[in-house]
Amino acid sequence: MPTISKLYTMQEASQHNTKNDCWVVIDGKVYDVSLYLDDHPGGDEVVLVATGKDATDEFEDAGHSKDARELMEKFCIGELDDTSPVSSNSQAAVSSEKFLQLAKQYWTVPVAVLGISLVVGFLYLRKK
Repeated sequence: MPTISKLYTMQEASQHNTKNDCWVVIDGKVYDVSLYLDDHPGGDEVVLVATGKDATDEFEDAGHSKDARELMEKFCIGELDDTSPVSSNSQAAVSSEKFLQLAKQYWTVPVAVLGISLVVGFLYLRKK
């Protein structure tokens, strides 16, 4: 007999975003990974960053193994209700949130380039 899966909205899933109550959405399925955070090989922070949004891209980009994919089925608690409308404001909020996360994550590269440029410029001018 097939199991009836509970449906969750993205808004419901996004409310579970702490270390003690952590849900992620991957490929339209909702996973409660609260008990797995301490065991996650990449650390709990990478999972916590993925809460509150569809984390399919992040999951796929990490290159998870077949074993990891099988293990995560144990944490599946339902499916994402894709019949609920997603407003354009909420899509814009997700996009801007993604941009801010990338900006926070990769701020060191432009700052390092700027710092090196200033030092080189200062040394060049000092020799003249």
